Amino acid sequence: MLEFVIVSTLNGVTYGLLLFMVSAGLTLIFGMMGVLNFAHASFYMLGAYIAYSITRTIDFWIGLLVAPILVGLLGVLVERYLLRRVHRYGHAHELLLTFGLAFIFEELIKLFYGDFPVNYAMPAYLRFPAFSLFGADYPFYRIFIGLVAIGMFVLLYLLLSRTRAGLVVRAAERLPSMAEALGHNVPLVFMGVFGVGAALAGLGGAVAGAFFPTNPNMALELGVIVFVVVVVGGLGSIEGSLVASLMIGVFSSFAVGLNWSLARLFDLVGLGDWARDLGGLMTLTLSSISGTVPFLLMLIVLLVRPAGLFGERN
Repeated sequence: MLEFVIVSTLNGVTYGLLLFMVSAGLTLIFGMMGVLNFAHASFYMLGAYIAYSITRTIDFWIGLLVAPILVGLLGVLVERYLLRRVHRYGHAHELLLTFGLAFIFEELIKLFYGDFPVNYAMPAYLRFPAFSLFGADYPFYRIFIGLVAIGMFVLLYLLLSRTRAGLVVRAAERLPSMAEALGHNVPLVFMGVFGVGAALAGLGGAVAGAFFPTNPNMALELGVIVFVVVVVGGLGSIEGSLVASLMIGVFSSFAVGLNWSLARLFDLVGLGDWARDLGGLMTLTLSSISGTVPFLLMLIVLLVRPAGLFGERN
């Protein structure tokens, strides 16, 4: 039991930090610009594929450096020439535009790389255990992913709360007309925020794609969970995004390994056999519905705090 708790906690924390790497950029974009960017997880996918291409021809570390920069530039172009044109028509048009972009990016990846996973892997010198736990080696690269995510959180927090650029960004989000009256170029600020958000997702894909499968469906697999993270944490809250990511990661990790069911609960009162004979929901195990855990957590949080854990009522 102790082994299950410790290993599940470690795996859940590393998975949660990966979710934060992707959701941090969406938190900036969604919370500060009000843009419901359905293509955000596609930037994560593009980061993985760009890093894979650079790794094949140049170097792994160059790929980690260049991939988020290229994805960030793509995000700048998307905001400047696409989103800005439809912004005045409301959120529905932004949603439809980014939804269409997600399909376009996915089909382009399939066109150039095929419909199967690519062999994007970390260098051999990074394939070593960080430590041994209960007779099994724990990969160092999982720890590396977590360290990158923590570094990202620290930099974002300091940038938004301790620098003049962060002050301008927050002012443009809350009072754009006042910020513009003070001489700040609000459209340029929003374009920069969108580019940085896309770059953060690209960095997440570049780092995680070398450990988890890199395939054309990776954006679809993670995209919905990322929106859950942003809603649970609270719009625009980097701290909330981190806490929500860790909660979802840990809860999902524990749920996968638990074969609890309502029938086992009824065993406590001597009605277990009746519940098993009844079948259906009574014998449904938690591990078989582990994919619903993030959405159940979101439902509970929204019932208690509609603005999210760290969100402000607006």
